[in-house]
Amino acid sequence: MKNIILVLIFASLLSCKQEKESQITSKTGTYSGIFKHGNFSDKISIDIEQDSTGYNVLFTSLEQNANTIPFRGVQQSGDSINFLLQSDFFTYDFKTKWTDNNNKLEGVLNIDTLSVPFTLNKELNNGETRAKSEELSFTSNGLNINGTIWHPKSKSDKAIVLLTSSGNADRSASRAEAVLFAQHGFTVFHYDKQGTGATEGNWQTATMEELLSDDMNAINYFSNKTGIPLGQIGITGSSQGGTKVPYILNELKQLKYGISVSCPGVSLYESDLNYWKNRNAESLGENLEEAAELQEKVFELIAGTRTLKSFKEAMKKEESKSWFSQIWIPNLDEIQIDTKLLFSPIPYFEKTQQPLLVIQGTLDEIIPKNSHLIIASALDKAENTNYKTLLLNGANHSMYNVGQSDFPYWSKLHSEYFKSIEEWISLL
Repeated sequence: MKNIILVLIFASLLSCKQEKESQITSKTGTYSGIFKHGNFSDKISIDIEQDSTGYNVLFTSLEQNANTIPFRGVQQSGDSINFLLQSDFFTYDFKTKWTDNNNKLEGVLNIDTLSVPFTLNKELNNGETRAKSEELSFTSNGLNINGTIWHPKSKSDKAIVLLTSSGNADRSASRAEAVLFAQHGFTVFHYDKQGTGATEGNWQTATMEELLSDDMNAINYFSNKTGIPLGQIGITGSSQGGTKVPYILNELKQLKYGISVSCPGVSLYESDLNYWKNRNAESLGENLEEAAELQEKVFELIAGTRTLKSFKEAMKKEESKSWFSQIWIPNLDEIQIDTKLLFSPIPYFEKTQQPLLVIQGTLDEIIPKNSHLIIASALDKAENTNYKTLLLNGANHSMYNVGQSDFPYWSKLHSEYFKSIEEWISLL
């Protein structure tokens, strides 16, 4: 009898040990949670991968426009793993360790003189809950253009296309926004502008009409590829992308709605001049308007409405002025005419009939402060009764909240940005 009891006890202990061991999960996976310090909070994710050379660690904060950014200096020992994230201004030093049978990642973020503790929980079956991406390409005006469709976890009738904007950024610049929309239940399409990513062409020499044609071809391709009719698709664009919204709505009248973010109520070159004035207002003081007259001539030269001879004559008259060194003047021997600077969205807002949401930040230094009023006036002229203008207090041109923060080392999307978009769309 005694031997039987001993055997049962041993079997019980062995079973408990095996059960405990079975609960220990792999150190790899996705750990996510809320990082919080004072009035700042943000959902962050850390992906930990392992290959034959060691551990790779990736950082994601969609509201910071960061999507799987590689950490550097990864050091792992036992249950501890440390890594660094580098920005233009700061080094973010993460000291972490696995706990709770590798189901949690606990640590401290050290930056500047601050140390902030955090805890992230391991996601289970995260591959099933994340938005799925589909890489593809289409032809527009003889050019091969690459794009990505993001599919939400659950099928829905919500769909949106992210329009390209200015500069040389490819679709990676809008990837976080695309994923956010997908997480909110949208089927999303974004793509590389001419001459960016692996897409053919040259965005600098392309006219606005050519870029708009690419956008409309992308929208039609997306509709045909997914089977989602234009009547269920909305479009959104920011800055130069925002100026495209009313033009496209007028050309593709079946589209359901448009969202125009950080859109100037003037031409693109006038908006560039406004930005220059804001950046130099303090240093130039009472000389600002006089200096701005010459700076405007620079933009006219680039836009093709002023000759090089005329500009040089104007420049020669001002070379002795104390403020002259603050004028931005490109290499005059390499001037490339860019007629896109002459494009203004206002004539197209004056004809737009579809629902429109116009979003502007109160701390936007690029577009004129009264842009939302000018756009609203244009929509009134169109007798559009289904539009809304929204001013986000503390938001800048990129819709980041740049107001007072207890953790000023990270910038993130304004908390009302996506919330406002979803609420507005739900009422359509």
